[in-house]
Amino acid sequence: MPDQDLLDSSYYRPLFKLMHAMDQEIEKLYTSRGKSVRSRSVGPLISLSRFGPMSVKDLAIDREVSHSAMSQTVTGLAREGLVRLDPGEDARTRIVSLTAAGEEIAPLVRAEWRATESVLRALDAEIDQPIMRAVEAIRAALAERPFHDRLEEALETQLQQGMDS
Repeated sequence: MPDQDLLDSSYYRPLFKLMHAMDQEIEKLYTSRGKSVRSRSVGPLISLSRFGPMSVKDLAIDREVSHSAMSQTVTGLAREGLVRLDPGEDARTRIVSLTAAGEEIAPLVRAEWRATESVLRALDAEIDQPIMRAVEAIRAALAERPFHDRLEEALETQLQQGMDS
């Protein structure tokens, strides 16, 4: 039997699909309570409820995402009436703060986050191969030899083999 063509593969797809399915289950929690909150909005809502108004840049740093991604999330939150955007110190800076609707939903969002973190930790302890142990092992391996270096070598091999079809 011939080897599978790697163009027909997506090795981490099952992991991405699992995470997407879990995100959908989280969103169902909100829907069942008559709320519409996207998973990507939860972190910023928590940060704003804990630390008060923040610039989009500081919010992005706090949640460890790009400025562009946070700007899109904040725009959605403003459209939903959960945050307000005010001018910052200069023309490029916007300050994000919770509206009354955002303040109202904050306790549910914080409780959901804690519940989700609790369930994930329990799930990881329940399985034979805890996913966080695998994540740490991958990080350690990449610290020894970065992904980029591995990718450059594999790409060169693919190019030499003429696998351009």
